[in-house]
Amino acid sequence: MLSTEFERISMPLADPFGISRGTQTEAENVVVRIEDEGGMTGVGAAAPSTHYGETADTVEAVLPALLDVVEAVGDPHAIDRIERQMAQTVRRNPAARTAVSIALHDLAAKRLGVPLYRLWGLDPERSPTSSFTIGLDDLDTIREKTAEAYEAGYDILKVKVGTDRDKAIIEAVRDEAPGVTIRVDANEAWTPREAVEMSEFLADYGVEFIEQPVPAEDYEGLKFVYDHSALPIAADESCITADDIPKIADRVDIANLKLMKLGGLTEAKRAIHTARSHGLEVMLGCMIETNAAIAAGCHLAPLLDYVDLDGSLLLADDPYKGVPMPQGAIDLDALDRPGTGAKKN
Repeated sequence: MLSTEFERISMPLADPFGISRGTQTEAENVVVRIEDEGGMTGVGAAAPSTHYGETADTVEAVLPALLDVVEAVGDPHAIDRIERQMAQTVRRNPAARTAVSIALHDLAAKRLGVPLYRLWGLDPERSPTSSFTIGLDDLDTIREKTAEAYEAGYDILKVKVGTDRDKAIIEAVRDEAPGVTIRVDANEAWTPREAVEMSEFLADYGVEFIEQPVPAEDYEGLKFVYDHSALPIAADESCITADDIPKIADRVDIANLKLMKLGGLTEAKRAIHTARSHGLEVMLGCMIETNAAIAAGCHLAPLLDYVDLDGSLLLADDPYKGVPMPQGAIDLDALDRPGTGAKKN
């Protein structure tokens, strides 16, 4: 037998976080707990995005039906069956399904007494280092935040752009953080020609790649950028599920996947393998999330080329601990507890 519950949590951010679509000052997540008959509990969380049609309200609205599936099956190791039935019960709402998927995986690994990556047989030494994100703000604040990240030891910075001062932003970041790897995320803000022009400027500043330069639905524009860009291109908003990967395979170099878009850890592994089969590199990103969600993504890191799992680091105070990530280095070997590693502070 399994019992389930969920709660909504509001978490202020350490600083306002801006992208081309707007700025947020807090994050709302919904935490799911699944308990077995022996009192062992698995935890997961949803970090819904209004950009993909989800809110904390919609997550709370569908979770009772999803958790009914969990309780009806009653076996935390029957993850494939539960996730398949959840997808049939609630066809959309991937963040809600992800929260349940994470909690199930956490509980299953705890019952076997192993960290999740070991349950999957993955090599922790293959985990790439996560980037740390510099959000949009005025130039002085961007300089200050970049200097703080640089001094803290982060050597991969993901810089949000999509304004009329993008070149000045990159110049400021490079001035404050010489030698670090810079990745740029436009969040759909450029036209194809603007993206190509910016790629030449960014290449001169040693940028590694550009994420989502044009609107998600502009596949022809994405192809134009891919064909003419001076830098590799990653798709985020153009790549929501594994089914989108064939549509972007000849238009980008990197697929940026997110658990909250995919609907769970099983779907995440399917999308990773689908991207690989189409010759793409793979990145795992995140929303602004508590470690009750981020920790699960960390266990997928050995399967990835790039990682952007800094969502919990942007919070003023995360109620959960997760996988150790000193300066962005995902240290699965240092995890001293089974499951995903998510633990209440």
